Amino acid sequence: MALTFQRFYQLTGILLLLTSSLIFAEGGKILVIPQDGSHWLSMRPVVGKLQQNGHEVVVVVPSTSLHMKPKEPQNYTVKVYPIPYAEEHLAAVLKSFVNAHFIEQSVLNVIITMYQSILEISKFFFTSCKSLLHNEDMMKYLRESKFDVVFTDPVVICGPIIAEYLSVPSVYFLRGLPCSTDFEATQCPNPPSYVPRLFLNNSDSMTFAQRVKNMLVRMLEFVYCKPLFSPFEELAYEIIQKKVTVADILSHGSVWLMRYDFVFEFPRPVMPNMVFIGGINCGEKKKLSQEFEAIVNASGEHGIVVFSLGSMVSEIPMKKATEIADALGSVPQTVLWRYTGEVPPNLPKNVKLVKWLPQNDLLAHPKARAFITHGGSHGVYEGICNAVPMVLMPLFGDQMDNAKRIESRGAGLMLNVLEMTSEDISTALKAVINDKRYKENIKRLSDLHLDRPIHPLDLAVHWVEFVMRHKGAPHLRPAAHDLNWIQYHSLDVIAFLLAVVLLSLFISLKCCLFCCRRCCCKKGRTRKPTKAKSH
Repeated sequence: MALTFQRFYQLTGILLLLTSSLIFAEGGKILVIPQDGSHWLSMRPVVGKLQQNGHEVVVVVPSTSLHMKPKEPQNYTVKVYPIPYAEEHLAAVLKSFVNAHFIEQSVLNVIITMYQSILEISKFFFTSCKSLLHNEDMMKYLRESKFDVVFTDPVVICGPIIAEYLSVPSVYFLRGLPCSTDFEATQCPNPPSYVPRLFLNNSDSMTFAQRVKNMLVRMLEFVYCKPLFSPFEELAYEIIQKKVTVADILSHGSVWLMRYDFVFEFPRPVMPNMVFIGGINCGEKKKLSQEFEAIVNASGEHGIVVFSLGSMVSEIPMKKATEIADALGSVPQTVLWRYTGEVPPNLPKNVKLVKWLPQNDLLAHPKARAFITHGGSHGVYEGICNAVPMVLMPLFGDQMDNAKRIESRGAGLMLNVLEMTSEDISTALKAVINDKRYKENIKRLSDLHLDRPIHPLDLAVHWVEFVMRHKGAPHLRPAAHDLNWIQYHSLDVIAFLLAVVLLSLFISLKCCLFCCRRCCCKKGRTRKPTKAKSH
């Protein structure tokens, strides 16, 4: 009976969204400015669904990218702008960025290396953005096209700048932003007492030392984030002729489509224009090809382990690859490893190297026993959707924090890529396969995540169309955006009330002193005549 009602509510939700889509029967014009890598892989299904709903979709991509290929089959229009980087340069930058995270060094050097790598990647994004904004033909086309909405990933500020320049409402599609910029731009409360900062591997239940660290990182963000954002702020000034900060630009986003939910994320304050679409990349299971079906069936009762370090990492240094291969040989399961580098000399017989694998379809197979992943949100949600326990090897970005969230839920184990040994990998892999608690915990997370009235993909499409229909969503914008820092924290009110209290105390004290003096004076005058009379 409960399942019947649940199914009824799901169908009702879908019908309501379909009805709202029919209201907007005349297709609108959507400008899409995506971000490369796994970000685009998550965004692409939304773009495709919007196109299917009858909208005219234009996707603007650079001439050089990892996954945003202009010649790939699609029904939407792709506009390409040139950038001064060749495919070889992008591949070299990416390889250097990845390899830097496999070098064993001191903690301080790791932090410096990571920061330098982020600056290098940020410089590439800035050049790409600048090439677009300074491309007169492209900008003229965008002005004349009269778009109804800009659908963009704001991890690079180019999309929001264009939305502001065109005076068009925008919808953001993101996992999160560095330096807590998403909190600042939405005026969302962000208390460091229980909201962990990125890259710290903290949970929401922090010790005193962790809270001190959390607070210090929050304070340091004002220093180390400036070099990341200042070039974009200067570029924004050139285009919109107004001095603005990155947070100012982002604050005009009508709706923020957040690629997580609170099954995975730690509970924290949110704002009314935030919509949670975690698991949007979890599509329906497709039939495996004959090649993969044969490998899975040959695994027997032991099943398979799926191993992928994401769309950006398909090869690793040989020393680390050898250690991993040694560990994978210690389990009876067949391991499907997405790997394009030099084959490790000790590769065991149970490991199959493939250049590409249908990750979601393999994880959805009943024989899937474990998932070795880098901890990207794309892969983590596929693991949650299909209830497969994980061994997490985070490398960079938000992957450490994602891995910490899975480990804190008891749904997987996190390893330090720099410090892990073959024995560590083997122990962790055997634990998530053989210890039933990991499977039970990930199954519980999966049940919670899938118990929803509508699929995140349909929800994302609805909100993009909502913004198009209503020319934005100003009713969701809090008045906090119109307050300065002093007003937001009510410091002026506190100062006023404090002044009133102090003034009241001062007046009361003066009155008391005045009364005391009057009383003393009266007593003095009454005693004097008495003394004179006695003489």
